[in-house]
Amino acid sequence: MENYTVLLVDDEEDVIQVMMRKVNWEEIGFSVIGYAGNGVKALEMVEKFQPDVVVTDIRMPYMDGIELAGHIKAEYPATKLLIFTGFDEFEYAKEAVHLEVEEYLLKPVNSTELTTVFSRLKEKLDREISEKRDVEGLKKYYMESLPVLRANFYTLLIEGKLQEDEAKKYAADYQISFSGPYYCCLVLHASSSHIPENMNPLLMQASVEKQAREYFRDRWRAGFFSYLGNTVMLAELGDKGEVTELTDECDRFCRYAGHMLGTDVTIGIGDVCSNILELSDSYSGAREAVSYRVIYGASKAINIKEIVPGKVSDSGSGNDRKLARLFKNIRFGSGEDVVASVNEYMTNVVFPAKSLPQYIDVMELAGSLWRFAVNNDIADEELSEAMRRLYANMTDMDPETLREQLVDISFSLRERLLNTRNKLTKSFVSKAQEYVRSNYGDASLSLNSICEALGVSNAYFSTVFKKETGNTFIGWLTDYRMEQASRLLVETNEKSYIIAERVGYTDPNYFSYVFKRRFGVSPSKYRMGHMESEK
Repeated sequence: MENYTVLLVDDEEDVIQVMMRKVNWEEIGFSVIGYAGNGVKALEMVEKFQPDVVVTDIRMPYMDGIELAGHIKAEYPATKLLIFTGFDEFEYAKEAVHLEVEEYLLKPVNSTELTTVFSRLKEKLDREISEKRDVEGLKKYYMESLPVLRANFYTLLIEGKLQEDEAKKYAADYQISFSGPYYCCLVLHASSSHIPENMNPLLMQASVEKQAREYFRDRWRAGFFSYLGNTVMLAELGDKGEVTELTDECDRFCRYAGHMLGTDVTIGIGDVCSNILELSDSYSGAREAVSYRVIYGASKAINIKEIVPGKVSDSGSGNDRKLARLFKNIRFGSGEDVVASVNEYMTNVVFPAKSLPQYIDVMELAGSLWRFAVNNDIADEELSEAMRRLYANMTDMDPETLREQLVDISFSLRERLLNTRNKLTKSFVSKAQEYVRSNYGDASLSLNSICEALGVSNAYFSTVFKKETGNTFIGWLTDYRMEQASRLLVETNEKSYIIAERVGYTDPNYFSYVFKRRFGVSPSKYRMGHMESEK
C-alpha cells in the first residue's frame, strides 16, 4: 500500500520545518504532501489533495484550528485530525471532543513522541482500509445483500413493466415504502479497469454498493439493487430542487469512493418524477448521463438535466442495439465510429435487389435519426430539407448512395450536438463571470451562491468552469477581485481597508495576505511603487 498523506498546518513555518526534518516520514509509512500557514489555505489544500491526516495548530490567522477541524470533519469525515497547541490552550482543545480528534499534542512536540503517535495512527488506518477492502468479507456481503424479491421488483419498475396496481401491491408485499413526493433514479458505475490488484469487478461493484448504502440511505430514503453490472439507486426527494443537493452529495461520494476503495465511480442522475412508474424514464436518463463520462471525466456525478438539452429519448426503436450504438457514436464517437455504425446497420437492411422490407427498414432508420434531432433540440430547416430529399429520392438511390446520405446526416447530427454543447458551456461560464463582475463586492459571494443563482449543482459547475477557463471558480473570483483592488489602489486615494470592503473582503488583514500572495507586495507598497514610477 502507498504511504498515507499528511498536511501540516501552522502559522509558524519554523515549527513545520522542524517536523518535516526531524521525523522520518517514509519509514513510518507517511508522506508530507505540503503545509499551510493558516486555516483558509489549509482548507483549500484539503479540498485539492484530500490528505489522510491533517496536523494543525489551534491559534492561526483567518481561521483557527478548531474551526478548520470542524470544516474537515463535516466535509471530509475520513480524514484524521491531530491538534498540537500550547499548554494554555490544551484544555480548550480537549473540549472539542465532538470533532473526533485522534490526538492532542502539547508544544513543543519532539520527534519521538510524534513518531509514536503516527505509528499508532498508521495501524488504525491500515485496519480501516483492510476492513473496507477485505475480499472475503465482500464475498459474504455480496451473497447476502441481494434480497431477490425486492431486486426483481425494482428491475421490473425501471424496465417499465409494471401497472400502477401491480406496483402498489408488490411494494406493500415487500415492505417498500414510497413516500416521495418526488423520486429520482441514479446509476452508480464502477470502473472495471481501475481497481486494486486483489479485487475483481464483481466484488468491487458490491463494495461500491455497500458504501453507497451507508452513505445515502438515511438522507434520501434510498433503495439499492444491482442491474446490468451497475448499482441502481432509487432516491426520494422532498421537492424537485433537492436534486441539486443530491448531485453535489453524489460528487463527494465519487471522490470518497476513489480514495477509500481505489476505483473510479461515476454516478448518473436521471430526471426527477412524481410517480414511481416514471422511474423507467428516470433510469434511461441516469444511464445516459453515465455515458457522458467520456466527455466530463470519471469519478464525477453527472446530472442529465444539466448536460443534455431537451428530452433524452433517442428513438422509438430503443431495443435495437445497432441503432443504440449509432446514437452513442453520434454523441461520443469519432467520425470513423459513426461510419462504422451506419455500415453495420445497413448490412442488415440493404439487399442486392430492391424490396419493400428494405425501404421500410431504411425509412425507420431515417425516422429515428430525425426523432433524435428533435429530442435533442438540434433540428433546423437545413436538416429538415435534407431529410425531405432523402425520403423523396430513396427509391431511386443505389445502396452506396443511400449509405452516403445516411452517413452525411449522422455527421451533421454529430456536429450540431458538439456545437450546441460548446455554446451552452460558453454561455453558462459567461453568465457566471458576468455575475461575478456585478457582485464581486459581496463578501458572501461563493461557489454555493453562484450555483444557486444559476440553478446548477456545484459538481457540474466546477467541472465546466475549470474546463472552459483553466481555473477554479474561487481562483477566478480571487484573481478578479485582486485586479479590481490593484486598480483602485492606483486610481484612488481610498484607504486599504475601504478597498478591501469594496472588493468583497470584510477582514483587511486577510485582504492584505491574499493581495501579497497575488502581487508579491502589500497593498501599501503596491500603491507606493506605482506612485514612484509615475514621477
